Amino acid sequence: MVTPLWRLSSFYFLYFASIGALVPYWSFYLKDLGFSSLEIGQLFSTLALSKIVAPYLWGWIADKTGFHIRIVRITSFLAICCFIPLIWSETYWSILSGMLVFSFFWNAALPQFEVITLNRLGENRHRYSQIRLWGSLGFIFTVVVFGALFEWIALDWLPLLLVIIFFFIWATSMTIAEASPRISGSVNIFSVLRKPQVVALLLACFLMQASHGPYYTFFTIYMQELEYQSFSIGLLWSLGVAAEVLVFMVMHRIMKRIHAARLMMISLLLTSVRWVLTAIFPENIFLIVLAQCLHAASFGVFHASAIHMIHEFFPNHQGRGQALYASVSFGAGGAIGSLYSGFMWDFYAPMTTFLVAAGIALLGAGVSYFIYQRRSALT
Repeated sequence: MVTPLWRLSSFYFLYFASIGALVPYWSFYLKDLGFSSLEIGQLFSTLALSKIVAPYLWGWIADKTGFHIRIVRITSFLAICCFIPLIWSETYWSILSGMLVFSFFWNAALPQFEVITLNRLGENRHRYSQIRLWGSLGFIFTVVVFGALFEWIALDWLPLLLVIIFFFIWATSMTIAEASPRISGSVNIFSVLRKPQVVALLLACFLMQASHGPYYTFFTIYMQELEYQSFSIGLLWSLGVAAEVLVFMVMHRIMKRIHAARLMMISLLLTSVRWVLTAIFPENIFLIVLAQCLHAASFGVFHASAIHMIHEFFPNHQGRGQALYASVSFGAGGAIGSLYSGFMWDFYAPMTTFLVAAGIALLGAGVSYFIYQRRSALT
C-alpha cells in the first residue's frame, strides 16, 4: 500500500508544530518557573542528550526488522505518556528526569520517518524538500499562534498544549501504511563510518548544531531582555522558518545544479555571518531580520544537503544513517550547544556567546570544504 504524500506532509507539519511550541517557549517557561540561565541550559540540553543514543538504538531496531513506521507509532505514543507528568512538575530534578525520559522516545520518531519519506520518493528524493517544507509551515504556525496566545494566557498552559499536539502526531502516524519490510544488508556499517568523508560529514553536522546552541536555548530570552514583545519574538522566529520554507520550495532545482557538499560549505559560512549579526546588532531590527532570514541557509540548505548525503552514504543502513545524523548533530551538537551557552550566558554575556557560535560555524565550514574536495566519493 502506497502512502499518499499529503499524509507524509501532515506528519511533518504536526511534528515541527510541536518543535515550534517547544523550542522557542520552553526556555521562557522554565524562566517563568524561576530557573537560572545555567539551569535552563542544563534542562534544555536533556532534549538533545537522549538524542545521542535514542535515534541510533531505535534505528538499529528498525533496520533489523524493516518496520520503520511501527517504530514511529510506538515512540510517539510513549512520548505522550512520558510528557504528561511535566504538566505538574516544577522542581529541577522532576523536570530533568521527565524531559530525559520523554525525549528518549520523542527523538526516535523523526529519523525513522525521514527513511519512510525518502524510500517513498525513491528516485525522486530530490523532491524531499517539497514535503519537508510542511514541517516548516507547522513550526511557523505554532510560533506565531503561541506568541499571540501567551500575550493573553499564562505560560502554565504550555505543557498541556504540547500534549495535545503530541497526540495528533501519534494519531497521524496511525494513518500511514507500513511498507514491505526492508532489512538492512550484510555490509558492515563500520566500513562506511571509517571513510574520511563520512567522518567529516558527521563532524560538520555536529559543529553546525553546536553553533545553534545559544539561538535555540536563549534567543527568546535574549529578545525579551531587549524589550521585544512576545508576539514580535514569535514573528522573528517564524520569519526565519519562512525563509527556510522558500528555500525548501526550490532546493530540488538547486541540488541538480550545485553539489550538496558545496551547498553545505556555503550554508556554514552564512551561519557564521548570522551569529555575528545577532551578537553585535541585537537592537537593530533590520539586521536582526536579515540574520533571521539567514535561517534559510543555516537550517534549510544545510539540512537538505545533509539528508541527501546521508542517504547516499548509507544505502544499506538507512535507519541507522538517519539516526546517526540526528544523534551526532541534533543530539551531541545540540547538547554541547545548550551546555556551553548556558554556562557562558551569565558569565561572559550574550554577545560573547553568539560570537563563539560564529567561530564554531566557521570551523564547520572548513570541515565541509574537505568534503567538497572529496566530492567524487559522494557521487
